[in-house]
Amino acid sequence: MDLIDDLTYRDLIADCTDLEGLRTRLAQGPITLYCGFDPTADSLHVGHLMGQLTLRRFQLAGHKPLPLAGGATGMIGDPSGKSAERNLLTREQLQHNVACIKGQLSKLLDFDSGDQRAELVDNADWTLGVGYLEFLREVGKHFSVNMMIAKDSVRARLDSEAGLSYTEFSYMLLQSYDFYWLRREKNCELQVGGSDQWGNITAGTDLIRKKMQARCFGLTFPLITKADGSKFGKTEAGAIWLDPKRTSGYRFYQFFINTDDAMVDAYLRKFTLLPRADLEALVLAHRERPEARIAQRALAREITRLVHGDGALADAQRASEILFGGSLDGVEQRVFEDAVGEVPTSSLAAGALDGAGLTIIDALVLSGLSPSRGQARRDLEGGGVYLNNARIADPARSVSANDALFGRYLLLRKGKRSYAVLQRGD
Repeated sequence: MDLIDDLTYRDLIADCTDLEGLRTRLAQGPITLYCGFDPTADSLHVGHLMGQLTLRRFQLAGHKPLPLAGGATGMIGDPSGKSAERNLLTREQLQHNVACIKGQLSKLLDFDSGDQRAELVDNADWTLGVGYLEFLREVGKHFSVNMMIAKDSVRARLDSEAGLSYTEFSYMLLQSYDFYWLRREKNCELQVGGSDQWGNITAGTDLIRKKMQARCFGLTFPLITKADGSKFGKTEAGAIWLDPKRTSGYRFYQFFINTDDAMVDAYLRKFTLLPRADLEALVLAHRERPEARIAQRALAREITRLVHGDGALADAQRASEILFGGSLDGVEQRVFEDAVGEVPTSSLAAGALDGAGLTIIDALVLSGLSPSRGQARRDLEGGGVYLNNARIADPARSVSANDALFGRYLLLRKGKRSYAVLQRGD
């Protein structure tokens, strides 16, 4: 499928400076494009995936991506979509963050092979050495304040209680200079970004036209939201990060497993590289049996594989099985701990499992799954109690150190989905 047609099918085009002109240019041969990522943390999060995946789609179509780490613009902070000014980071913090982010980008982009291999660029390399007066003369004179304050990203902040600092107001000029520099030095003809970047992107195309009389394009994709319209990529526990040290592969996988039915069709098209026929088959299967969560599992599988690799995907699927009653035979400790990381956990007193240990009734009460010994007995008689995913019916059953997984954990379940963990004291 034509790349523009594919992006359109997936609802990945919000605006373009000249869509048919871009289609024609892509048909003529490879193009160089860039997408910027300000390194405000040492990890990107799932809200950044659209930019990375857009670069990936272009690279797979034979084009050259330039992921840009904003080592300079990150020192300022983009006001687009923000209600208040960011905390300013030091150059050392930004350098550390840029180094971390390159590793995450390499999971989705090929930096090694062919003419279309990705190249990470850092705008600090061409910005930090430019003097203030030089920048005003060479760049600032091409921008009217009237035009800048008319941009939605600026207008929204000007109308807010927080207002807009001069520092943030300058961000548009810096991003425009990035596009101009890349067009001049790297023959970069296309900038892509989220729809909140439209004002910054078109300011860059204007600067290129004025200074170089050269053609270039800007394309934005829609910002992704959840079913309730809230910001995508946030949970009660915080952001879903791409770095597995911040968000485990299991939690990442579960985030997509838990996709709302109303959004799974859109997310499959936007977040996976599956061909159209496969997508339509998944959507049909989901509509026929939504309770099976076939589409959600496919979504979680594809995006976890892309971001974390096959090994992490296998671990995440294995961990998921644990909390659906799957066998614990052969499970690794790190996989188990990922799975139960957010399960209510209580500590046992030191020595509680020594000797005969405690009864299963005591364990149910201590874990909080049963409010009293009497209720624990009734739960056992009802056949709905499990220890380490094995059903327990005998109220006299003792629980000892021999039952402790990895010498530390007891996994208790009541009913289908009520889990608790008792952790052995040191």
